[in-house]
Amino acid sequence: MSYDITFRFKPVYEFMNSLHTFICRKSHKKIELSPRWVKETQSMLTTEYSSLLHEWQMDEEWKYAYLLLEQEDIYTAEDYITFLENTSDKDLLDHFVTLCKDWNFKVPDFEMKRFKERYKELFYEWNEQYFKQLSPEVCKALQAEYTVRLAEKEYKSVDSLVDETTRGLVFDRTESLFRIVLIPQYHFQPLHIFWHYGNTIVCHYAAPVYLGDDSVIPPHDLRVIRSLGEKNRLKILKYLHQGPRSFIEIVRHLELSKGITHDHISKLRSSGLLYAHFDGENLIEYSIRSHALRQVEQSLLNYIES
Repeated sequence: MSYDITFRFKPVYEFMNSLHTFICRKSHKKIELSPRWVKETQSMLTTEYSSLLHEWQMDEEWKYAYLLLEQEDIYTAEDYITFLENTSDKDLLDHFVTLCKDWNFKVPDFEMKRFKERYKELFYEWNEQYFKQLSPEVCKALQAEYTVRLAEKEYKSVDSLVDETTRGLVFDRTESLFRIVLIPQYHFQPLHIFWHYGNTIVCHYAAPVYLGDDSVIPPHDLRVIRSLGEKNRLKILKYLHQGPRSFIEIVRHLELSKGITHDHISKLRSSGLLYAHFDGENLIEYSIRSHALRQVEQSLLNYIES
């Protein structure tokens, strides 16, 4: 069973991803944006709005808020806010029904009026206080990445496209999976944001976008080098060279705690050195992404000789 690959990008995606990044506090130590970004963004927000974000829960409604991004008339943050302002409760539910039917996903049962009011305020303030101040170079770079991937789709295999864009996500081919939507994102790098909606997986993948000083080695390349400088991570790679293994098998092999093992695996994954095999939303095993190791030397030479 094969699935279809679709690439998409519009500014509202990065608007949503930037908000997701800020609210998801447990990921702040893992993202490529420095801790300074969190502090600087915090300083841009009013006390009242900062409190709202601190208490916000990324629950089931959050997943449906992402789903609405697939509305064709929602292209920018302003479009999304206007949509929430002007759409009746009944029409909003109808939009959800249409989207959910297409993707074979359950229709939400939460109150539409409350959803609109909460998210209208959330989005309006984030747009005014943060996203409007974001450098246009971010969305410009993501648009360029989207254009490149769209062109590659014409001559590359589905497996190659998923591998290169996600740097190691593997989705099992099942009868229930019809399509994978790939959307480049900047704020949550090197992590991905992905949602499983019935027959569709939407992956906001960490785009290879670097807007910093050209004289400094790109963060992704530096991350790969750093991830290899630890004996237990090398031990994981050597173990996975024998074949795919589950998380528990890796824990037993290392004879370390689950927490420490998870940290090592996370660093190898974010460096693109591991494949993470998924069955729907469930991560079932890991394997080594050997060709990424072979690219390390070339990346170093490219930086040194440029």
